[in-house]
Amino acid sequence: MFIKRLPRFEHHSPTSISEALNLLAVYGEKAEIYAGGTDLLVAMKKREKVPEHLVNLKGIMEMKGIRCDGNDGIRIGPLTTLGELERSPLVRQGLGPLWDAVNVMASPQIRTLGTIGGNLCSAMPSADTAPPLIALGASVKLMGPRGERTLLVEHFFKGPGKSDLKPDEILFQILIPEGFANRGGAYLKLMRRSAMDLAQVGVAVCVSPDPAEKRICREAKIALGAVAQTPIRTPKAEKILVNKEITQAVARETGRMASQEASPRSSIRASKEYREAMIEVLTERAVMEAHRRITNKIA
Repeated sequence: MFIKRLPRFEHHSPTSISEALNLLAVYGEKAEIYAGGTDLLVAMKKREKVPEHLVNLKGIMEMKGIRCDGNDGIRIGPLTTLGELERSPLVRQGLGPLWDAVNVMASPQIRTLGTIGGNLCSAMPSADTAPPLIALGASVKLMGPRGERTLLVEHFFKGPGKSDLKPDEILFQILIPEGFANRGGAYLKLMRRSAMDLAQVGVAVCVSPDPAEKRICREAKIALGAVAQTPIRTPKAEKILVNKEITQAVARETGRMASQEASPRSSIRASKEYREAMIEVLTERAVMEAHRRITNKIA
């Protein structure tokens, strides 16, 4: 039964990360972190989650915004909304796969509220921001009572709805390393509708050309969503692209290997066989689009 009214809770509005961590330490499992609320509030209405305390992070300004730190790359605050990512020239020009993803997520209204941190912390296999961030080599900075730690986004997920984030920790920052300007990337999403739908398959690709021989791919990363228990990389498929000129034939071979590395399951949204076929198709297309973008950039 879908219950529309929210359960009772106490609301907290910290203005610093230390204050937020203190609240989590005090209330423990009775507390939930609140950012955009697009997932949490629905779960509360359904009584899937019934926290006694909501810790609203929106007042912590240092957890917002997108900035380029030169040699350190790009830093994205987890409270940055999907709409802000969509409108950012820096994301559009330098982080093509991430910009592709936010443009096919939910509705404009939801993108105004939903945050990139919330999408990652939901840890759903179909989370659209995960494959692009993995392909971009991004990492997350987590802060807790034991200090801070950093790990790659590809190691952040542990299973459907489960991540490496501890109950007393907060995702503080998303870090995308330098070199993004020299990469071409793309994200393609298969869904039943053109928007407001979860991914049946999501494919993100990033390729880097050789500095001297621009036609040759020197580095490649491919990440898939909605085709395993967590978002995954496909290292065998990546190797097919390395030290080769990207052609349609090479892209097609890469797609076949990516399909073999995935482990999709049948669900109400798509069968296992359909997902396997579409991984192959979308990976081929994403490789060619990434190649086209980097070729245009260095032309």
